[in-house]
Amino acid sequence: MDSLTQLALGAAVGETILGRKVGNRAVLWGGLCGTLPDLDVFIPLGGVVEDFTYHRSFSHSLFVLALLTPLLVWLILKIHPRTAQYRRGWYWLVGLVFATHVLLDSFTVYGTQIFWPIPVSMTWSTIFIIDPLYTLPLLVGVICALVMTRPRGHRINTIALALSTGYLAWSVAAKLYVEDTVRDALARQGVVYERLLTTPAPFNTVLWRVLVMDGDGYYEGYYSLLDGKPNLTLIHYPSETNLLAGIEDHWPVARLQWFTKGFYSVSQRDDDVVITDLRMGMEPDYVFGFKVAELANPHPRPVTVERVSPLRSTERLPWVWERIWTAEPTMPYFRSRGSKE
Repeated sequence: MDSLTQLALGAAVGETILGRKVGNRAVLWGGLCGTLPDLDVFIPLGGVVEDFTYHRSFSHSLFVLALLTPLLVWLILKIHPRTAQYRRGWYWLVGLVFATHVLLDSFTVYGTQIFWPIPVSMTWSTIFIIDPLYTLPLLVGVICALVMTRPRGHRINTIALALSTGYLAWSVAAKLYVEDTVRDALARQGVVYERLLTTPAPFNTVLWRVLVMDGDGYYEGYYSLLDGKPNLTLIHYPSETNLLAGIEDHWPVARLQWFTKGFYSVSQRDDDVVITDLRMGMEPDYVFGFKVAELANPHPRPVTVERVSPLRSTERLPWVWERIWTAEPTMPYFRSRGSKE
């Protein structure tokens, strides 16, 4: 999730655990510990693919964070020695803030390697990276805890944390329903596929993006929980996976294939071979694309990987809002060259 959400979650958890005993210190340290794992973005890891795929790895490992917890508690007690009687509470605070951080990240589509160094990436994909309905209750609860008298502010913070947790549970239920509905729709349409991904559209859990991988490329479609009947219009886009012939064992290529869980496309841009992570973005605007090779004879030649700048267009966002409410939005799909319905 975004940094503001993680800070708010950490602060809310800190207040819930220890706020009545150590006051605003619990909010402060909860927020700091909730932010700490995401600081790995400032660590250069050797290249753009390394930075992309090792983010949320060692810094989000439950094993690493468990080892870090005693050090953080030692530091806290050095700064606040008068709270030493609550040592066990500080352990609970730091440990649970770390745990809730990495678990919340696992609910997004990016992937979180919570068991690093074991190469497993948790990607439950039930909530968008920024979702106001999850974040706003946390912010309200934390602010109330800071500005109100402790018993009342503490109670509101606890209720707000429960509301956000309930919303997260709702997102899981919504995804299960959407996946069942989409699989039924694909079966009725006779769509043969290799992989299926459902993920919330930006800023909500009512409209869901559907990504379907087949042997020739991928389909993209959208399904709203408010659709009166299953309405799944899919548009097919080609993927030139043949461009990877001869460089399949090139480490950045293999790493990206693993990290994206197979939800990637391959395209030729001028003389460059580009791998795009299809999980984050909307056609044709994707957040992560990488130049991995240049065309050569007889096979592409691996190069030092460069990140391809995303388009970062916001013209689709009004369409997202309209698609939530209507099955036939006025803003048409963007159709790239070679796409077909």
